[in-house]
Amino acid sequence: MSFLLTALIMFLFWIALSWQFEPLYLISGVASSLLVAYLSHDLFIGQADVRTGVIRLFRFFAYVPWLMWQIVLSNIDVARRTLHPGMPISPTIIRIKNIYRTEMAMVLLANSITLTPGTITIEVNKHEFIIHAVTREAAEGVLMGGMIERVKRIEGGDDV
Repeated sequence: MSFLLTALIMFLFWIALSWQFEPLYLISGVASSLLVAYLSHDLFIGQADVRTGVIRLFRFFAYVPWLMWQIVLSNIDVARRTLHPGMPISPTIIRIKNIYRTEMAMVLLANSITLTPGTITIEVNKHEFIIHAVTREAAEGVLMGGMIERVKRIEGGDDV
């Protein structure tokens, strides 16, 4: 399955780059894609689990609107703190235990935190996430805001 998927992705990429539809070019593209897929399908995709991948994809698409809303709310908070001299700014560094099994989930959480204004992921390793937040409230929002659980749900938890 991973061979076919890799070959298809390579061929579509070849089409996008060349935009040639004459028979000789198409045959050359198919041959090149099959050769590359044969040599690298286990590196590019690995063992493909289509069911899990589709479930994760749908969960991710459900996550994106929620993340966009969190980004809007954080933008408003950071703008208010910047423009209002009386609002506190108390930089904080927190550590969160890494509960994820996959690198995909670790990257998704780290990027989600960094995309949310007022917080940035400093480091990720197999044991923990180190996060800088502009305020203590922003740090607590990372801990209690539901992002960690939502990313765990995308990863699959025990129900996939």
